[in-house]
Amino acid sequence: MSRIIVITSGKGGVGKTTCTANLGMALAKMGRNVAVVDADFGLRNLDLLLGLENRIVYTAVEVISGECRLEQALVRDKRQPRLVLLPAAQNRMKDAVTPEQMKKLIGELATRYDYVLIDSPAGIEQGFQNAIAAAQEALIITTPEIAAVRDADRVIGLLEAQGIRRISLIVNRLKPNMVQANDMMSVQDVQEILAISLIGVIPDDEKVIVSTNRGEPLVLADNSSQAGIALEHIALRLEGKKVDFLELSGEREGFFAWIRKLLSTKIG
Repeated sequence: MSRIIVITSGKGGVGKTTCTANLGMALAKMGRNVAVVDADFGLRNLDLLLGLENRIVYTAVEVISGECRLEQALVRDKRQPRLVLLPAAQNRMKDAVTPEQMKKLIGELATRYDYVLIDSPAGIEQGFQNAIAAAQEALIITTPEIAAVRDADRVIGLLEAQGIRRISLIVNRLKPNMVQANDMMSVQDVQEILAISLIGVIPDDEKVIVSTNRGEPLVLADNSSQAGIALEHIALRLEGKKVDFLELSGEREGFFAWIRKLLSTKIG
């Protein structure tokens, strides 16, 4: 049975697209057939992170409008043939597609692939509604920053209202030295605010920028990257495997405990 997972956050710039590309590639490497869907109409980037931007002919909009078949719009990754990309239109805005149309489109993909990973746009407007329309479960991405965590909490509430109960947390760009110096929220701080299960912690890693610029996911390109290892571990946990979290020095409860308490009373 296919799993339809939306990867979302509310706030932009926290690493949703990077996680979608890498988790899709990691799951494909494990032998799963994976479709990654860019739901960010007008501002697509998933194709760039996968290095597939020059191979796009049709997009999801053309499939929905009946201008092409679904198979014609899917871009297969030559490095990992089990992975396909359904790109978003770059010249159409988010309101060009309705949640009902997205639900039908994702439903068709789900009959063919083990995983359908949906890269959600930033915000909670039409693009977000499109992205979550067909989802059965969600991965919430947040960085250890107050604004990102607050937005993530808001999104969790919207997902639950949509009937999506299987929601897991990924804390991205953690800097253990800053946590140790009480200058960054700890994973524990974030968990206690959001109150959802933790599936992954990704340390801050300069190699992410290099892999993004090259269009080559970390899980494919660099086995020495801590961020890449963490992403592969998240994919294993999605598969039901028990994998220990990386030992990140400096990860402890810090100065942000009072902010956690403040947000706990104000968020909801």
